[in-house]
Amino acid sequence: MKTIFEKSNGVDGILLGNCVKSCECISSKYLRQGNIGLPQLSELEVMRHYKELSDRNFCIEKGFYPLGSCTMKYNPKVNELLASLEGFTNLHPLLNDDDSQGALELMYRLQEALKTITGMQAVSLQPCAGAHGELSGMMVIKKYFEVKNEKRTKVLVPDSAHGTNPASAKMCGFEIIQIKSNERGQVDIENLKTNLDNNVAAIMMTNPNTLGLFEENVLEISKLMHDNGSLLYYDGANFNAVMGYTNPYIMGFDVVHLNLHKTFATPHGGGGPGAGPICVTEELKEYLPSPVIDFDGEKYYRNYNLKHSIGKVKAFFGNFGVLVKAYAYILMMGNNLKKASADAVLNANYIKEKLKGTYLLPYDEPCMHEFVLSGDWQKEMGVNTIGIAKRLMDYGIHPPTVYFPLIVHEAIMIEPTESESKAVLDNFIDVMLKIADEIKENPDFVMESPHTAPVKRVDETLAARHPDLKYNE
Repeated sequence: MKTIFEKSNGVDGILLGNCVKSCECISSKYLRQGNIGLPQLSELEVMRHYKELSDRNFCIEKGFYPLGSCTMKYNPKVNELLASLEGFTNLHPLLNDDDSQGALELMYRLQEALKTITGMQAVSLQPCAGAHGELSGMMVIKKYFEVKNEKRTKVLVPDSAHGTNPASAKMCGFEIIQIKSNERGQVDIENLKTNLDNNVAAIMMTNPNTLGLFEENVLEISKLMHDNGSLLYYDGANFNAVMGYTNPYIMGFDVVHLNLHKTFATPHGGGGPGAGPICVTEELKEYLPSPVIDFDGEKYYRNYNLKHSIGKVKAFFGNFGVLVKAYAYILMMGNNLKKASADAVLNANYIKEKLKGTYLLPYDEPCMHEFVLSGDWQKEMGVNTIGIAKRLMDYGIHPPTVYFPLIVHEAIMIEPTESESKAVLDNFIDVMLKIADEIKENPDFVMESPHTAPVKRVDETLAARHPDLKYNE
């Protein structure tokens, strides 16, 4: 496929005439002289070029996304329509509360829904992404101990937690202490006890963890932490596995962030947009980012009157469109949120049982919404995990997350989500089994994959370290 520069044919797509050159309101020193080097095509040719580019891109409408930790799940298109309503899109964020009642009511009702779903007592919708929610939550925890005049310098992070957890805690000035996993892929309680002292402010846990396993000892961990005067932080990126069955408050957590763009149906491929609200217990509600949305019985308003607030963490309120979509999804699903979790867990366990034995399963335990295989057996035959991922592309399947979590060698993290049919799951299973047979018969062919994609096999290391972003005529 040619670049748009190579397609340039000298045709002007937009004709401005002499209006710019003759405009007396613009000083001549601000008018560009000479050719600026942009491609020249008609408007129709430009549209065709970008449509051709989009056709080469993989999307949820084209095929299966078994992508661990980045839930490409059910994203009803009606949500896009609702988020594009003029009453939302044309509302200026600096309008006063009296002129923003519709948006404020939606945010208030979303807060109330998230309180019910998580069991928590207070919510801030400000954080605009999961990691931003983590940072805000850890800032709340830090401020809490400062107000109590306790100098706590450490945060415990299990090796099965999400990779952003230690970064968020470190940005708040905490020392990171890694807690090991036991032979079943769960937090090693004895290792936790060894590292628990009066300097520990909190533990950051992902539950289910990045292995897709539920932390069975979470109540014991909660008691250990609270007896030590420490708090518990819940990374809610995997929350779609437990909705309606349990919640962070029941587990004993004090702070939780939710990835609305994962659990509550907002597509976020390509890096955004997202939303990462934080929910806290009654004891921590005065520490939330301000303002929060309140209701006095007559009017919805932005409440800045939080005694120990960490202040604003984002201009206005994160990505408001994501809040609209998440609220619409929650209203649409209702009690079926519990069924969504049940189906996600069922789908993951179904695939796991079909593939174990052909691929190494490091932790042979009942999983939640995702599970992690290892490509070690296939690597011994000459094909590493990246080779398996690239070969999947030839079969019209998006590669799963690979080489994460780091505690599994040659990791292949598979998350089918709740919205895929059994036929789609069976096709994925058949393809994975076929690739395993191909590796036995012709490993070099698999390692040269993909064979049918618009871009064939590239040197990932070279592309990352020395990207060529220049256009050369």
